[in-house]
Amino acid sequence: MNDWKLLIYQHFLKSRLDGLKEIGIDETSYRKGHKYITVVVNHATNTVVWAHKGHGKAVLTLFMEELTQEQRESIRVVTGDGAKWITSCVEKYLPNCIRCVDAFHVVEWAMKALDNVRRQSWHEAKSVAESYGKRRKGHPKAADEEYAAATTARQRSQDIKGSAYALGKAPENLTTTQEAKLEMIQLSDNRLYRAYKLKEMLRLLLKMTNVDTAEGELTRWVKWARHCRIPEFVELQRKIMRHKDHILNTIQLQVSNARIESTNNKIKLIIRRSFGFRNIQNMLDMVLLVCSNLNIPLPNRP
Repeated sequence: MNDWKLLIYQHFLKSRLDGLKEIGIDETSYRKGHKYITVVVNHATNTVVWAHKGHGKAVLTLFMEELTQEQRESIRVVTGDGAKWITSCVEKYLPNCIRCVDAFHVVEWAMKALDNVRRQSWHEAKSVAESYGKRRKGHPKAADEEYAAATTARQRSQDIKGSAYALGKAPENLTTTQEAKLEMIQLSDNRLYRAYKLKEMLRLLLKMTNVDTAEGELTRWVKWARHCRIPEFVELQRKIMRHKDHILNTIQLQVSNARIESTNNKIKLIIRRSFGFRNIQNMLDMVLLVCSNLNIPLPNRP
């Protein structure tokens, strides 16, 4: 890096790290093969204040150690996903800071558990349909019960296979076809429908604004998930309990990681428009230029 470029970069970091109160931390991939960069965003200005190659505790520690004691004390809220390395660094360097787990990631956990249950149900329905063998040629007889049962099993298998959007969307946004699939699941697959109801209950309680009410609903959800006899959601409630305080902090403060997720999309767009970067430092410099209000002094210009 050139000397003038290094001076501007250092001045940028010094000014950007002052007065931070609410920050978001996340990692985003910039190349195939698990190549990540860690990004820190200032929620107040929606700008990137720090970016570095890699992810994990060692990388985030570099950011924390660049902060002065006064800068650390000014940070009050840190948002992010449920990564342990974020929590451990916050506890070590920002003991007075409130750690928040983004609601989007919590719902994403539930969606992954629900999708695993859906796949299991589809494989079971597919096995039942295949047990009837291939469709026979010709028109079936009017009273052919085996043909009717085979047709119903095949249709159920196809409906479950194509129900990912119906199960993932909010009820008020469902189309007529998706509502029909959901009704079919409710009548024919109790386990999958219970998993869907668990996902919906968790999604709705995360939208609450009263933290006391949300805590009571979260306790009810954990009890239901713990005894639902669905392994994916039993494991999910353990994960929710590990992050319970951080989730309630998010509901109380009404914060999210939406801004840093939008910044991640900008970073991916920068990479696509540049057809990739051979030098990671050039990419980080471009991220700081585009995703912040960095003003570079140019010769003969005010």
